Amino acid sequence: MIRPRLGEFEELVLMIVAIKHQDAYGVSVMDEILEKTGRKINISAVHTALDRLEQKKYLKSWIGGATKERGGRSKRFFDITAEGVAALEINRQLRNELFDLIPESVFQKK
Repeated sequence: MIRPRLGEFEELVLMIVAIKHQDAYGVSVMDEILEKTGRKINISAVHTALDRLEQKKYLKSWIGGATKERGGRSKRFFDITAEGVAALEINRQLRNELFDLIPESVFQKK
């Protein structure tokens, strides 16, 4: 099993896109990250991560219809691919395996 190369922020963006499922676009991903994590991020960082994830074949994108409220501009929507789902599953499994190796005594130090 080849471990996908996903940074922490890329993994977060990929999970948010999966949560939003076909209704994910740059600003909605940014807003969801803020809501779910309290982490305020720059829209440029989100677009960069979305582009990288699409290059890695973890996301696919399409252009939606133009809207009046956006001044006639279209949104670029994203959705997770089968490869993206597999990457998340592999990372989750590895993280859980590592977490399970932490000795109980570590948790008793709280």
